[in-house]
Amino acid sequence: MKVLFGEAFLKSLRKHSSIEKEIQKKVDLIIDNPLLYGEPLKGNLRGFYSTPVKKNFLIIYLYCLPCRKKGDYKIVLCSECDNCQDDTIKFIALGPHDTAYK
Repeated sequence: MKVLFGEAFLKSLRKHSSIEKEIQKKVDLIIDNPLLYGEPLKGNLRGFYSTPVKKNFLIIYLYCLPCRKKGDYKIVLCSECDNCQDDTIKFIALGPHDTAYK
């Protein structure tokens, strides 16, 4: 499994360092089984997945395999899509519900 971290995710991780251990546990679970722990998003966020770290605090990520199978890559328009293998997970955002979805 190839794992990438977006700049927004890393910036938020530094900002929310007080819960870094909880975030790391959830990231590890996602890496082990990305479809089990993530909820597929809909609408203009189709192709992305979200999972809570704590109540109202989310991780947003992409998993290339289902994104390609479902054709969601046409909506997501990931700039790294052509360079990523199917087993790639990219962590996009992290934060409170309203902030993470921006």
